Amino acid sequence: DTNAAGDMLMHLQFAADGLLNAGGSQNGGKISLVVPKKGGSNDITMDIDFTKITQFANESNAAVTSSDGYPQGSLDTFSIGPTGEINGIFTNGMSKVIGQIALAVFKNPAGLEKTAENMFQVTPNSGDPIVGLPGSSGLGALNSGTLEMSNVDISREFAEMISTQRGFQANSRIITTSDEMLQELVNLKR
Repeated sequence: DTNAAGDMLMHLQFAADGLLNAGGSQNGGKISLVVPKKGGSNDITMDIDFTKITQFANESNAAVTSSDGYPQGSLDTFSIGPTGEINGIFTNGMSKVIGQIALAVFKNPAGLEKTAENMFQVTPNSGDPIVGLPGSSGLGALNSGTLEMSNVDISREFAEMISTQRGFQANSRIITTSDEMLQELVNLKR
């Protein structure tokens, strides 16, 4: 913002030994920078501390002596807590809440319209959704890593299991009969 108030420059004064002279430097060598919020975000405040820098009569070799932040990282994995918070775990070791899951209930759940196997949509008959956090206001809880509803057709799976079992029984009888025939053949040879 080119219309910002205050000094855009800061004067730092160094002693003869190359160390920062905090007494002769503006604000003791510390700057607090506030970037105003835009588009619904919060203000960003950065505190910059120049008290540990030095300047000698040679080429500049700047280095950070201490750090209170994290190096750059990208999202590695995530987990979901029982109250719906989505925790991101980053490649730099940082863990941070990156989202929140909300649940909804309806005054007339039977009035919802089924759109897929386990998906429904609001209708005038169902009423407006009552949205809240998991575990609050009578809403259910979340169990991360568990399967709530399976879309397997149980009757078809039982039919396939019975068919497989019958096939196994038939093969077992063939082997038993073959074994008995070989025994008879051995007995006839004697």
